[in-house]
Amino acid sequence: MFERLVFAAAASAFLAAPSSAQAPGQWRRIFDGKTLNGWVAKITRHALGDNWRRTFRVQDGAIRVSYDGYEKFDGRFGHLSYRRRVAAPFRVRFEYRFYGTYLPDVEAWQHSNSGLMFDGQAPETIGRDQQFPVSLELQLLGADGPKPRSTANLCTPGTHVVMARKLVTEHCINSSSPTFQNGRWIKVELDVRKDGRITHIVNGKPVMRYSGAQFDPGDADAKLLLAKAGGELGLKGGYLSLQSEGHPVEFRKIELKELK
Repeated sequence: MFERLVFAAAASAFLAAPSSAQAPGQWRRIFDGKTLNGWVAKITRHALGDNWRRTFRVQDGAIRVSYDGYEKFDGRFGHLSYRRRVAAPFRVRFEYRFYGTYLPDVEAWQHSNSGLMFDGQAPETIGRDQQFPVSLELQLLGADGPKPRSTANLCTPGTHVVMARKLVTEHCINSSSPTFQNGRWIKVELDVRKDGRITHIVNGKPVMRYSGAQFDPGDADAKLLLAKAGGELGLKGGYLSLQSEGHPVEFRKIELKELK
């Protein structure tokens, strides 16, 4: 009973968060640099709004994903979601950097790994044990060694996209970005057009383009959303979320431009 009350209170606060009026086409800060107001945490095996061990916090003007309260990661994938649904056309821009070191029990692919999820399912619909929201992911990677490792890649939990007029069903596709060592702030921008074209931009340069974002009808989590959508495959907007995947990371200067 207590858990249901916590869930309801968190969802209510999330949905009732005030929004500031802003003319279309203007950049608007969606993170105030001081608090997590207007954002809600969902961590695997925890209820909506349970920011376990203060995984997400604000420090020095940035949203910091921290594991100083963890002994091990233990599959606790986390997402911090913005309060309001966003639909095309829109742009998002922010800066990120990895710091510190990963937790001892994470897999190699989780090292220096985070992301911005978009067109994602509503936070209150994410299952208690679900690891990732059905969404598109602008994957953010860093490098703590000499091997090349692009960033602003694409991952597709419960979704597919179209590239070169072909349906792409691979889970992750690399961008053309250069490698960036950990500790450096990287500028990233996401451009989502009304006609379905999507572009990932790093430090002012486009590094990936695709379109045709749609549900994966073979994915168990996507099937539930697809049924609610009346069987319509195409994604029609959704929620923005910042990821927690086992390596400390910071986000700052998060801004949204809605182009309606």
